[in-house]
Amino acid sequence: MVDLKELAGKKQALIERLKGLDSLLIAFSGGVDSTFLLAMARHVLGEKAIAVTATSVVYPGQELKDATTFAKQVEADHVVVRTNALSLADFSANPPDRCYHCKTHLFLKLKDLAKQKGIAHIAHAANLDDLKDYRPGWRAAEEMGIIAPLVEARLTKEEIRHLSKEMGLPTWNKPTMACLASRIPFGHEITEKKLVMIQEAETLLAGLGFKQFRVRHHGDVARIEVEPEDLPRVVEKPTRERIASKLREIGFLHVALDLEGYISGSLNRAVIGE
Repeated sequence: MVDLKELAGKKQALIERLKGLDSLLIAFSGGVDSTFLLAMARHVLGEKAIAVTATSVVYPGQELKDATTFAKQVEADHVVVRTNALSLADFSANPPDRCYHCKTHLFLKLKDLAKQKGIAHIAHAANLDDLKDYRPGWRAAEEMGIIAPLVEARLTKEEIRHLSKEMGLPTWNKPTMACLASRIPFGHEITEKKLVMIQEAETLLAGLGFKQFRVRHHGDVARIEVEPEDLPRVVEKPTRERIASKLREIGFLHVALDLEGYISGSLNRAVIGE
């Protein structure tokens, strides 16, 4: 349950923080948090707030489309930069801190762009709940001076969704998303082939009407996570057969359904032990 009085205070704290910035470049993925941050920054800073979206085989293709659509909606200066984290051995080897190397790679590009455009500050859209999970990318942001206004305002995911709904943002109930590399267990090499397989498999599930899901890549096995209430629908004969057939066509030999359902960051258990 959201405490509306407390939430009003947090929103005002965010506004005051943004007012104190001369100009701001926002790492804009098109997800719930970055869309809210961009909307607030545009409201407070106007043209002094710009959005930058990274594109790569690592990121779900739909995210760039969503980001582009919303940036046009709020008439924000929107820059798309191409990144290539797969070229980094410390990322493609898929160690537990792979996100640190990927984020460092991205933030270096953002810092160069901010310098070119004369932008004083760079922000990412981490929220307070992100600090509870294993997030090596957070370390990269701190080391490189990337600010996190939503964390500073103590805003949680639930609160951001609530405020987004109040503001009429199309992302208020958007499912959470993460880079496709997060579907591959630590220690297993990240390759373009695997990322494409994951993208195609998840595109299928989205096309079937599932909202929150993941397809984890375990070698020859695709492990599907959906919300617990969607488990019965996955195993209904027409849907089950279509999913199994398509995923074998994509390149998986076996298709498994995780009985726990969707769990954000489930592969992080190998690191945090939960």
